[in-house]
Amino acid sequence: MKTILCKTDSEWIDAAARIVCKQLTEGRREAVLALACGETMRPLWDRMAQDVKRGAISLRDARILCVTELCGVPAEKSCRYRLTKGLLEKTDAKSENCFFPDPGAPEVYDALIEALGGIDLAVLGIGQNCHIGYNEPGTLFDSRTHVQKLTDRTKRQLAERGFTDADIPERAVTMGVKTLTDARELLLLARGAEKSAAVFQMLYAKTTSYIPAAYLQIPLNVTAVLDAGAAEKL
Repeated sequence: MKTILCKTDSEWIDAAARIVCKQLTEGRREAVLALACGETMRPLWDRMAQDVKRGAISLRDARILCVTELCGVPAEKSCRYRLTKGLLEKTDAKSENCFFPDPGAPEVYDALIEALGGIDLAVLGIGQNCHIGYNEPGTLFDSRTHVQKLTDRTKRQLAERGFTDADIPERAVTMGVKTLTDARELLLLARGAEKSAAVFQMLYAKTTSYIPAAYLQIPLNVTAVLDAGAAEKL
């Protein structure tokens, strides 16, 4: 795994945007991007929207796949809503080329990915308990898209994003670990000291189901872009 340590926010977003831009400009025309929807993604989405506006990149022919979806939440708190409002509506992405997992038929998502020729670039964040997507501790490496029961720690993170006791979800549908690690390239973004322990485990722990992010040590083409806070335990 390659790590890029950034001293400033501008360095961090520049490093992440370069990898996405390269995929869209030098990769296949109909690039398949799998995008996570956590708070860490927002600066990247803003940069991508700016790059589309100035003509540096285009999402017109790209296939965009949302990595996760929360089960049973209000529409305005769904991953579909966040990705649509945060990125897709601000770019030239075509709605017919944007896909979201269905909790009622998770296996269909992996069939879709196969039909599209596989994921070219998966862009992920990392949870404080080392989850990637919503693959919580205990998820097996060979997992495919599935419905996952959320841990209390993950639900606390969602509460920090504005979820209340009335709408906080118990489950989410997520691309599995194997679904994600089969991508040709992976980009892991982490910001803030609250992610530093998880980042340390991702890089140095044994590859075990109790530390899902450590499975990112296995694929060859993985880049982690870290700010100073996320890297403070390294």
